[in-house]
Amino acid sequence: MFKKIIPFIFFFNFIWGQNITLYHQFNGRYDFTFVGNTLNPSENSFQTSPSVFTTSSASLNLGSGDVIEKAYLYWAGCGTGDFDVKLNGTDITASRTFTNILNQGFVFNFFSAFADVTSLVQTQGNGTYTLSDLDVSSFINFHFQNKTNFAGWAIVVVYKNTNLPLNQLNVYDGLQVVSQLQNNLDVPLNALNVIDNQNAKIGFIAWEGDSGLAVNETLRINGNIISNPPLNPANNAFNGTNSVTNSNTLYNMDLDIYSIQNNINIGDTSALIQLTSGQDYVMINTIVTKLNSQLPDATIQITDNTLTCNSRTISIDYEVFNTNCTNFLPAQTPITFYANGIAVGTTYTQNNIPIDGSETGIITLTIPASIPLQFNLVAVVDDTGNHIGIVTEILENNNSFTYPITLLTSPQFNPLEDLVSCNLGFTRGYFDFSEYEDLVKVNATDTVSFYETENDALVGTNSISNFTFYEAQTTPKIIWIRLNNATNCYSITSFILKTKNCPPEIFNAVSPNNDELNETFYISGLRNIFVNFKLEIYNRWGKLIWTGNQNKPDWDGRIENGVGSDLAPGGTYFYILYLNDPDYPNAINGSLLLKR
Repeated sequence: MFKKIIPFIFFFNFIWGQNITLYHQFNGRYDFTFVGNTLNPSENSFQTSPSVFTTSSASLNLGSGDVIEKAYLYWAGCGTGDFDVKLNGTDITASRTFTNILNQGFVFNFFSAFADVTSLVQTQGNGTYTLSDLDVSSFINFHFQNKTNFAGWAIVVVYKNTNLPLNQLNVYDGLQVVSQLQNNLDVPLNALNVIDNQNAKIGFIAWEGDSGLAVNETLRINGNIISNPPLNPANNAFNGTNSVTNSNTLYNMDLDIYSIQNNINIGDTSALIQLTSGQDYVMINTIVTKLNSQLPDATIQITDNTLTCNSRTISIDYEVFNTNCTNFLPAQTPITFYANGIAVGTTYTQNNIPIDGSETGIITLTIPASIPLQFNLVAVVDDTGNHIGIVTEILENNNSFTYPITLLTSPQFNPLEDLVSCNLGFTRGYFDFSEYEDLVKVNATDTVSFYETENDALVGTNSISNFTFYEAQTTPKIIWIRLNNATNCYSITSFILKTKNCPPEIFNAVSPNNDELNETFYISGLRNIFVNFKLEIYNRWGKLIWTGNQNKPDWDGRIENGVGSDLAPGGTYFYILYLNDPDYPNAINGSLLLKR
């Protein structure tokens, strides 16, 4: 009994899946093979009752010198999906899944799942692989009516061998369908780079193909029908076969590998896979291509930078890599650096960079004044400065590296007024400039410290610790300020400490009786401040009895140049104080009381 498609019931018949795209690319001495098996006991088109196993086995047989690089497990079946299986007794959970829906009045679901099983396969190597716990039993009765009950699994094994030529190997996957409802399927394969088509080949993991259905079922590469008779005839490409083992009992799945040496041309960067089917329902899950390739693949990374405060000249450390490639990157490959899209410097690789090798370098760049302080520096390898390269590479769109740069500038600061305090004598004074720590800052996160000398401020040593009660021995005195920002740039500014002659305070009571209280006529804030002062004492009758200045002690109640006793009698006396200071042009006068 051949598979049939249920007659259309609604007008919205459709098939839905995921486009096949590049999953991973390998460049080097690589090749691939398939290992896998069906879980169908027989082709579903010939089953008289529905049946699908939950386990099956297959053998991997790599040659001497073949080293496993990657192993990708795909499994598929009818229904909405079983995404937890076992491989050789190890639990495997799908990391990616694909779905397909056939809606022709009844909705038929199909699924495929993916897991990277590289570690497991590398550990075991050659031998038997058993996939188990893949259970689609709850869906097979429903799918049996459409003869689409199936399940199976396959591993794409990518291996390398030093005896292989340099190849480019691409793994594409998705889930796309060709069927009676969709007779034609085009699958473009991009990211190719054909240097030599010798021994070029392509492999397919496909599901649900039938050996008994050969109605306009073709497989074309770039318009040319490909086949592998008698295993894969030109009119029945997906017929339950395994090209690795030459088996024709891989029921309702295909592991097919074809030579495409004469179907792809040197210089091609893409290929078109075309499938047709007049009846069979075929799901393409994975496509693997192997092409001879001898090309470099340059990438670049900025590893470090050296910036100087208030300078637009920067030093950039970079490293050019030639990995995932099949040939050396030639010396004198240009490298251009762009600041916000403007080319600011070009240099060149110095040596041939071998496969999987790299080369470090340093370049000094001057950033134009039109570029803001914050910008993106983009390094582009294989770029002559006009976005044009000179080296043909495997990939032409992975040559750039973006690195954010913030140029370093010294912190801004607010100007500060000079501080003035009363002269305590010979221009000495006390000052509180603690508020200046915040007032000087434009950026609140900057740190501020004070210094007595400019050199200390420049070096950042011997900072002033007490700036709430700072004593300046002489004034005017410069206080230096150092501001540091988060980028370790600093600015130096300063302000001046000044003293002024504040009005003196006069204590107008004198009692020279040896009790150590008011023994003399004391005027606070006078001596050593108003150094040119003159003081005159008069009795009540206006007679001058004493004259003093900076060089004489305070008046102690004695009469100068008198006749008889020099002790002035108790009573009221008058004084005239001449400060002889331009800020105080008028004399200060008043009375004082002398007690005996």
